[in-house]
Amino acid sequence: MNSSKKGGLVVLFILGMIIFGYSQYASASQIEVNITQSELLNEDEKGSNYNIELQFVNPSLLILTSGTTEFFVIADDQMIGKGQLEPFTLQPLDSSYVKGTFHTDSDNEESQSVKITGLTKYDMFFTSIEIPFVYYPTEEQAREFIHQG
Repeated sequence: MNSSKKGGLVVLFILGMIIFGYSQYASASQIEVNITQSELLNEDEKGSNYNIELQFVNPSLLILTSGTTEFFVIADDQMIGKGQLEPFTLQPLDSSYVKGTFHTDSDNEESQSVKITGLTKYDMFFTSIEIPFVYYPTEEQAREFIHQG
């Protein structure tokens, strides 16, 4: 094989890897998050502490490893709590259940709109990417999750 054909194959291979990498990054940025469990640990005048379990669904072909993830509980556009998730690994085209804890302020009233948001840093082969997540629980989940009533 002459050198111009070898060079063309190398360029095609590199181009293919770039396209594959971008498509997997785009897939990884579509990770789904769902609340699977929330449990009130204790409550006092300073606020409430909870255990939480979230399900992360990986739609990509990449193995994604995450360190500790900080997240925020927001109700009616105001932060009412924050928490931390344990490190976890998402296998390709699979889901992981991740445990964590969070604390809410004592002034929790009924809220119209609740969301959980955070930024997870995933380590991959030769780089790392940060992917934000936002989850809007149903009204019933929000009541159970925040107010335990």
